[in-house]
Amino acid sequence: GYDPKRSRVSEGTMADFQRATISGDLIEVPGLGPAAIKKMSSSSDDDEKVTNTFQLVGKFLMLKGPDEDGHKVESNEHMQKFWHWLAEKGISSHRSAIVLAIAEKMNTMMPGIYDPSDYDDDEE
Repeated sequence: GYDPKRSRVSEGTMADFQRATISGDLIEVPGLGPAAIKKMSSSSDDDEKVTNTFQLVGKFLMLKGPDEDGHKVESNEHMQKFWHWLAEKGISSHRSAIVLAIAEKMNTMMPGIYDPSDYDDDEE
């Protein structure tokens, strides 16, 4: 599952993405390359195709729910759901980097949607 420590994207690349305006081109997302983009955009169901960064962000936000009967999808569960969705799309490399990039980007717009303290080491 998702572990931000498994991201192999440099801090500089991640910081550049956080500062940049979303253009819509999936290649702007750290961790996404041509092979992954092809997998995301190919599906027999048009509703499952992700062809731009806005749709990827939309999918990320959709996985924040559903909240049902006293159960609220918290940050950790949300990140796991997005990581597993990427796996279902056939993305086999850099999933943690992709989750981290989108989560941090969205957290600048919606503070609290991602809680990096969930992944702090408990050991002292």
